[in-house]
Amino acid sequence: MPRFCSLFLPLLLGALLAGCGGLPKASDKSKKVYQGESFAAEETFSRLFDAPVDDTCEAARRALLSQGYVISKAGNGLVQGAKRFQPEGEVHVEIGFNVVCVGDGPKNQVATAYVSAQQDRYVLKKNAQAASLGVSALGSISVPLSSTEDSLVKVASETIPAGEFYDRFFVLMQRMLRENTAER
Repeated sequence: MPRFCSLFLPLLLGALLAGCGGLPKASDKSKKVYQGESFAAEETFSRLFDAPVDDTCEAARRALLSQGYVISKAGNGLVQGAKRFQPEGEVHVEIGFNVVCVGDGPKNQVATAYVSAQQDRYVLKKNAQAASLGVSALGSISVPLSSTEDSLVKVASETIPAGEFYDRFFVLMQRMLRENTAER
């Protein structure tokens, strides 16, 4: 036994010291997310439209509807909608849109649409249902049943960054605004 300890103890200490070397140091901490916010003028989530607030928000509503989004709220300068995707078997993604239309100019004859979209990612979690049997001599025994209870669990959520995604939406919104005003 002493020979085993004399061989095992140095190996154990070496493994512990090697493991401690991989621990993060206080100076290695990653930057906080908010420190990456640039508030740059070219990274905008808004566009100015040559139309009143109601017409601008109606164009946003129609643009979302035309792409399969379900509108949950529309009115008073606000449009909210969502669309769900299932890119993989047990992965679900939901994109939620928020559009706020604000009047600009001396008589609010133009409006700015502020748009933000959030992507939430869910995975399917399967929970096996179990039944407990109480046996006085042995205690309780859990027996798994054949049925499972499935639930979606949110694993990630992020605001979609400014760029092409919003540019495509604003182009479609402008087209819907032109079509809507041409109908009048």
